[in-house]
Amino acid sequence: MADDFRHYTVMLDEAVDALECQRGKIYVDCTLGGGGHSELILKRISPEGRLIAFDIDEEAIAHAKERLKDFPNITIIKSSYTNIKEELNKLGIDKITGGVILDLGASYHQLTKGERGFSFSKEAPLDMRFDMQSDFSAYDVVNKYHEDDLVRIFSEYGEERFSKRIAKKIVETRRTAPIRTTKELADIIISATPRVKSHIHPATRVFQAIRIEVNNELKNVNIVLHDILDLLDDGGIISVISFHSLEDRIVKNIFKYESQKCRCNEMICKCPPPRIALVNKKPIMASEKEILENPPSRSAKLRIARKIC
Repeated sequence: MADDFRHYTVMLDEAVDALECQRGKIYVDCTLGGGGHSELILKRISPEGRLIAFDIDEEAIAHAKERLKDFPNITIIKSSYTNIKEELNKLGIDKITGGVILDLGASYHQLTKGERGFSFSKEAPLDMRFDMQSDFSAYDVVNKYHEDDLVRIFSEYGEERFSKRIAKKIVETRRTAPIRTTKELADIIISATPRVKSHIHPATRVFQAIRIEVNNELKNVNIVLHDILDLLDDGGIISVISFHSLEDRIVKNIFKYESQKCRCNEMICKCPPPRIALVNKKPIMASEKEILENPPSRSAKLRIARKIC
């Protein structure tokens, strides 16, 4: 097991408890990461149950394989969870009989490993890829995107109020030479924004926006949630942890729409029956104890739904 692989499993008990794990059923962990959720699921469903786990990060997979080596009933797939239908079909699985868990966003390991280029606090090449075999990285976004596109992603994905100023400064700077490192980009952002009192570093929102763009995070969440609802068997449960408002908004809106009895607002409703029932109308938050142990947990929100049709 890699000594430098560090990962904190957020809301471990809450997210897995929500699945109501039963032996003999099929479960899917769409975001294997450090393997914490998968390990607890396996302990509860073994030996008769089966777990399929997805990840595109080779380092995470290597770590998880070592951690879960004593469980013969797990299948780890190096692929994006957006390929869930195709990959389960290859395994001869047409229905997920137990449940699905998603732990969205970047892992602690990815964010803190300097050479991956996710952090503005460590000098590294502009990268930010979850899948290191991908040809598209943060370098491409920063150095090749039109100024208007930079403004759009900084505004939409980072909710950055100085998006126009930052985008303009990036374009001006790269005319002289490409922007290659996280420190270069962070310094440009700092120089483009006014000094304001905040506990958040000026580069935080822009780095988040670029990471989301590089990895298609929001588009992928939207795709996979609809695919999961198609695959879940009646009674199956979906447990989703999100870490920022954009992700949570997608989960909330899809869950709300799919749980409504009427979606047409016509005098005579012809809507099909709702596909899911909400297990919790308000998101579950991390406990005070967990937040003390792992401060980033304070932003986590857990939403749970059960397939009913």
